[in-house]
Amino acid sequence: MQDLIKQVNGLPLIVKLLLCIPVVEIFYGICRIINQLTKGNINILYLVLAILTVVPGAAFMWIVDIICVLLNGHAFLLG
Repeated sequence: MQDLIKQVNGLPLIVKLLLCIPVVEIFYGICRIINQLTKGNINILYLVLAILTVVPGAAFMWIVDIICVLLNGHAFLLG
C-alpha cells in the first residue's frame, strides 16, 4: 500500500492539483487513511483527521490540499 502513496506523490503537479477538486478530493482522503493504517506506529489523531477528510463536512480540505501541493509537492498528511 505504501507503493500507492509513492505513486500518488510521484504524479505530475497538474494531476495533483486536479485531484484537489472538491468532489475528487475523496481520493486523497482515502489515501490518507491508507497511509495512516499502513504505518508501523499509528497516530490516532492523524487517523481521525484522515477519516474526517472523507466526510463531506470537511469541505475546507480541498483548499488545504491545493496549498500543500503548491508549497510541498504533496497533499496534506501524505508527505
